[in-house]
Amino acid sequence: MKKLIALTLALVMVLSLAAMAFADEEETAMPELPDYLTDLDLPEVTTIEEGKLILDTNCAFPPYEMTADGEGFYDGYEGIDIEIAWYLAQTLGLELVIEDIDFDSSLISVQEGKSDILLAGLTYTEERDEVMDFSTSYAQGVQVVIVPEDSDIASPDDLANDKMIGTQRGTTGYIYCSDTPENGGYGEDHVLAYDNGALAVQALLNGQVDAVVIDNAPAQEFVDANPGLKILETEYITEDYCLAVDAGNTQLLEPVDTILQAMIDNGLVDEIVAKYINAGDEAAAE
Repeated sequence: MKKLIALTLALVMVLSLAAMAFADEEETAMPELPDYLTDLDLPEVTTIEEGKLILDTNCAFPPYEMTADGEGFYDGYEGIDIEIAWYLAQTLGLELVIEDIDFDSSLISVQEGKSDILLAGLTYTEERDEVMDFSTSYAQGVQVVIVPEDSDIASPDDLANDKMIGTQRGTTGYIYCSDTPENGGYGEDHVLAYDNGALAVQALLNGQVDAVVIDNAPAQEFVDANPGLKILETEYITEDYCLAVDAGNTQLLEPVDTILQAMIDNGLVDEIVAKYINAGDEAAAE
């Protein structure tokens, strides 16, 4: 009887270990590269660390980049930019390394050679183009205004009426809002910058600011998570999202841009965007 019990326990342990191994395999299974990416004729690239592609991003910007509940898509992170970066690295034969830092710091890091690429819901501007090189646009962003549901702010024009505006530090929302009224802004005295969008929204909930200007996709996430807030129907501004490398780093930008364009042309970028944005829209509509 003792031998039978011992044998049974051993069998249970073997089956449990096998199940765990199978579960781990399931959790870490990643997509296969499509033929149109593996067939690309790309030159070898030089990166900061051999065999690695170091990505700077700010993972408090859903649905483009965010920390995950559980495993996530890759290394505890998920989002549109995370998946795009993974495909870029895999196609180049490199290991993706994600550096989650403040958005403002990420802009500087790529210029100082501490990272290879910047993918962070990054908007192309002429000023940034002077210190970084940009890829083709892979998505379009819309700056919107978040306010409390009982706010007297009905359009972006109302922000000029001595309102305090919260933004994420270093973003185009901050740049536009803090500009002078002559240039279409509201002045630095009427803008408070926060390290990320979540902190700006928390300041709005606490009554420290009257409105938050931020990209539409994360705005939808923040409003869904915080009852009592709404997004104004009138858009503030529309802009293009791109990835960036240090100015002059064409040996990396050109193959990365080739991969990104192939992903766009074959619908992969649209699939990734739909996974995070359209799926959320459908869930909200149900």
